Amino acid sequence: MVALVPARAGSKRVPHKNVAPLAGHPLLAYTIAAAQASGVFDAVVVSTDSEHYASIARHYGAEAPVLRPDAIAGDASPDVEWVDHMLGALESSGRSFDAFSILRPTSPFRQPSTIIRAWTAFVEDAGADSLRAVEKCHQHPGKMWVKRGNRLLPLLPFGPEEQPWHSRQYPSLPLVYVQNASLEIAWTRTVKASRTIAGVNIVPFLTEGFEGFDVNHPYDWHLAELLVARGEALLPSVEAPPFPL
Repeated sequence: MVALVPARAGSKRVPHKNVAPLAGHPLLAYTIAAAQASGVFDAVVVSTDSEHYASIARHYGAEAPVLRPDAIAGDASPDVEWVDHMLGALESSGRSFDAFSILRPTSPFRQPSTIIRAWTAFVEDAGADSLRAVEKCHQHPGKMWVKRGNRLLPLLPFGPEEQPWHSRQYPSLPLVYVQNASLEIAWTRTVKASRTIAGVNIVPFLTEGFEGFDVNHPYDWHLAELLVARGEALLPSVEAPPFPL
């Protein structure tokens, strides 16, 4: 299996978040370190559109064999495009992999044990196309609305007529899970057969603690720094010396 680490340079909400320093190393380093230490992967490969990011990836022991073309490096580019691009580039160089995992640098608290636990769950399900990290949602969609003109309509209009979901207490609502950025695993054949990274049969992987923490906004970044400073969340151990940023 190959670990695919997406690290494009065009982040807008937190500029250059994939390589911004956290506790002495660029964010990217912790995902590479976790992937390497898990022992699950035959290769750890970074997909980036930046030669500078590629240099950082190589410093920490990952591969960055080709740069991602600009046409598939935008903020609206589907994941399947860069996944297919990298798998194709690897295959062209004589390296084929039965399965891949997407490990996003924005989840720095994902541990090697997280990856091992997910891989075990995936291979134990013979009918799975893919596995996706999820967590119990904090803001239930049963209490969400869409605006139509000057009226509100419930996003999920399928609750009981006698007491709509938007008028019920959270504990009485059906369990709903939201995906997080921690990890995804899929068979390579899924991409080729369905042109998706998920397929149809998706195994849920429930993250624990801060495994699914995702850095997407400045608030998330400050919280990550605070969690590390207080020792409330642990970063994977990085063996390489800090990259000179």
